[in-house]
Amino acid sequence: MGLFDEIKKKLSHEFIDIVEWLDHTDDTIVHRFERYQNEIKNGAKLIVREGQTAVFINEGQLADVFKPGTYTLNTQNLPILATLKGWKYGFNSPFKAEVYFVNTHLFTDEKWGTKNAVMLSDERFGLVEIRAFGTYSFRIEDAGKFVVDVVGTDGNFTNYEVNEHLKSLIVTRFTDTVGEANLPIELYAANTTELSETCQEVMQPEFNRVGIELERFYIENVSMPEELKKEIFEYSRLDKLDMTKLSQFKAAKAMEAAAKNEGGTAGAGMGMGMGFVLAQQMGNMMNPQAAQPQVAVTPPPIPVQVQYHYAVSGQQLGPVSFDRLKELYANRTINKDSLIWKQGMANWSSLKDIEELKSFLGGNMPPPLPNA
Repeated sequence: MGLFDEIKKKLSHEFIDIVEWLDHTDDTIVHRFERYQNEIKNGAKLIVREGQTAVFINEGQLADVFKPGTYTLNTQNLPILATLKGWKYGFNSPFKAEVYFVNTHLFTDEKWGTKNAVMLSDERFGLVEIRAFGTYSFRIEDAGKFVVDVVGTDGNFTNYEVNEHLKSLIVTRFTDTVGEANLPIELYAANTTELSETCQEVMQPEFNRVGIELERFYIENVSMPEELKKEIFEYSRLDKLDMTKLSQFKAAKAMEAAAKNEGGTAGAGMGMGMGFVLAQQMGNMMNPQAAQPQVAVTPPPIPVQVQYHYAVSGQQLGPVSFDRLKELYANRTINKDSLIWKQGMANWSSLKDIEELKSFLGGNMPPPLPNA
């Protein structure tokens, strides 16, 4: 051992008996407390400030975890470390352990985005590409798990390093979520709030596995290629507008533009006149009925045959046609007092009270002529 190593060791033992971390940065998530050979004195003071958690690691294994407060390090408040090291009756100074201070405050306004376009399938437009970006907020919820599973032996783990890990996870889960949502392509941009909440719910278990809590997740924008936007806008217009009127309007606009290209005032007037004529002809082509007298080219619809329900011995039967009902009357299955109902009647009525069935009662004589 060199002279300077010996001096460092003595200073560590004799003068440095406080284990603490003062964070002067905004991006450090985990800081490893550096001591000579990681030696800590018996009875040393551990100071954990608000927004911090101290994690003791013994030979790569998680030991004791301390929340904000001031502690005197001994076997009473280092029970796990004492068990790992086999201390039964206290320990002799110094002892070796790695101490990691974890920043547990909320990290806000972290950026995420899709580096590559996300491919989706739409029923109307086929395979389409979208991109998205937004922000998220997180905090370290389980400091011990985070140090063991993510930090490892990194002595100064920054916000940049954890964000690189989280962004990959976010993009993967975002892609899965929008793929399973199966929304019309134009609704992704219109439902960013609902989509953000769904993505956060899906991602939270993944964050929890490494000791991180996803506090907020926002999708700020969902974009698509310009040519796809134009198709969607055109599709939306066609879905709302009358196609005949739209064709007439476009034809008139085209003729008006052609008229403007004619030389001089006379040419403009002639061009506009031709435009009106052609627009009218175009309208007639789109609406042939307006161009010629309406002539019935199809026969009228076949009248719908009335169906009747009837009652026999308290049971509802039918429906049957008029001719079949007449046969039932003829073979005495029903009589003049039998209850009959057809569509449009408010209640059941006796056969003899229904005007078109009175012919069943006998006598096919026509009604008397009206008075002259």
